[in-house]
Amino acid sequence: MSMSLNRVQLIGNVTKDPEVRQIPGGTTVATFSVATNFSWKDQSGQRQDKAEFHNLVAWRKLGEICAQYVRKGSKIFVEGRIQSREWEGQDGVKRYRTEIILDNMIMLDKKGAPMEGGNFSSSSEDAGEREHAAIKPSAGAATDMEEEISIEDLPF
Repeated sequence: MSMSLNRVQLIGNVTKDPEVRQIPGGTTVATFSVATNFSWKDQSGQRQDKAEFHNLVAWRKLGEICAQYVRKGSKIFVEGRIQSREWEGQDGVKRYRTEIILDNMIMLDKKGAPMEGGNFSSSSEDAGEREHAAIKPSAGAATDMEEEISIEDLPF
């Protein structure tokens, strides 16, 4: 028997308000990103910082909660699993995206402490029936970040 684990935990700052959509059937999905920072001292002793940006996806009730409470600049703790997708853009070029599908989200204050009543998770009954939906660029999208949810052809 083989064992595997796909678990991600992040504490970071939300880079923009969540984009919220309803896929066919009425299921809510919220997408947004979080920045985390890594600091180190280089060989000359100078402090260096690097920001890493993570694409987050929250489904159903957790998606609705994220849409309601999460805003650009919010500090949050999230837990979930990594998922990679690929699709063909309207220009015929293959696109790839790595996302974190959220299971839990905790709102934090500016010092990183949990906010009272700010602990949210996806319900266990949702876990076994994730939506099979694709995020594809919409017609006339200015960037790859502007995407539209479609129920067809997603590898998960």
